[in-house]
Amino acid sequence: MRRVTSGRVAAVAIVAGINIAQAAAPPPAVSVVVVHKQKVYQETSYIGRVQATQIVNLVPRITGYLEQRLFHQGSDVKKGQLLYVIEPGPYQAAFDQANAAVSAAEATLANARITLARSQALLHTPAGQRSTLDNDRATEQSDAAQVASAKAQRETAAINLSYTQIRSPINGRVGPTNINIGNVVSPTTGTLATVVSQNPVNVTFSMPARDALKLRQEYAKQGGLDAVELRLRLPDGRMDKQTGTLDFTSNQISQTTDSLAMQGTIANPVIPGLGQAKVNNRELTSGEFVTVVVRAKHPVEQIVLPRDAVLSDQLGDYVLTLDPQNKVVRTSIKLGQTTPATATVASGLALGAKVIVDGIEKVHPGIVVKPDVVKSPVAQG
Repeated sequence: MRRVTSGRVAAVAIVAGINIAQAAAPPPAVSVVVVHKQKVYQETSYIGRVQATQIVNLVPRITGYLEQRLFHQGSDVKKGQLLYVIEPGPYQAAFDQANAAVSAAEATLANARITLARSQALLHTPAGQRSTLDNDRATEQSDAAQVASAKAQRETAAINLSYTQIRSPINGRVGPTNINIGNVVSPTTGTLATVVSQNPVNVTFSMPARDALKLRQEYAKQGGLDAVELRLRLPDGRMDKQTGTLDFTSNQISQTTDSLAMQGTIANPVIPGLGQAKVNNRELTSGEFVTVVVRAKHPVEQIVLPRDAVLSDQLGDYVLTLDPQNKVVRTSIKLGQTTPATATVASGLALGAKVIVDGIEKVHPGIVVKPDVVKSPVAQG
């Protein structure tokens, strides 16, 4: 009769205990979502910069003392609003002098025309001479030229006089003044202040050539650029409430970055509640970095999962699903667009499948679990 050693008996007892413990342990609890389709707006994001549609530097065009500044720095100004006054006295005197010169020249011309008419009347009489008529005609033409010259000088004087008033050429916000009242300014002084338009604004960004081709293919039958809209994510992470349009693409691809320059336009209204406060009372500021979201106007139906439910290894992306017996199964998938919170599934999942979204770290393919169905995530955008 074969004898069993005490060591082997102990080992058998331990294994039996483990099997009994495993048989007694309940299946791990996991949270699952039932796969279904929902409306998703296709979108891609790029780093962009806000640019004013118009930026105008106010530069003096004459020389003189700066007499007045008629605006509050940082305030909104209207087109045609008077901002600076340069000493007008000398230029007013020059205009008056030029105006007087016009009057004198016109009087001389009037007398020359009377003399010419008299010579023409006497030409066929004993008192008339052809040479006298010719001289009078030449004098009349010369005096007419003097009138034209005097008027041109008066126009120049009027233009210089108008330059003593510097007005805003656009609607916008005026920046700080660089020259104080009392200083002499001239065309070489430089910029007195800058006026920047506020609404709407442009946003410029670069799109990789690959994305541009994809964009063209996806929306060719939907109106091209008219099928997409722009949204802006601000530096603090908030989404701007306004929606913009993509209205310009460059005709050349950058050889250094293999990207295509693009530009959109978006509204930039005054933020309600700030009133006339002398602060930046609009959401967007020229020069500001933003995230440009290029989004389809019309959604498509796709499967959306929590981003944490998607796993990856050397074989690719996959999720853990359940078969009819609640056994865990590895299911390979192909992803569409993703965000930090959600992922769309382009292929690999059947409608109605159950995907584990919570408790993944407790399970592996082949084991049976206890599922708890939770609500599917909502697509962002």
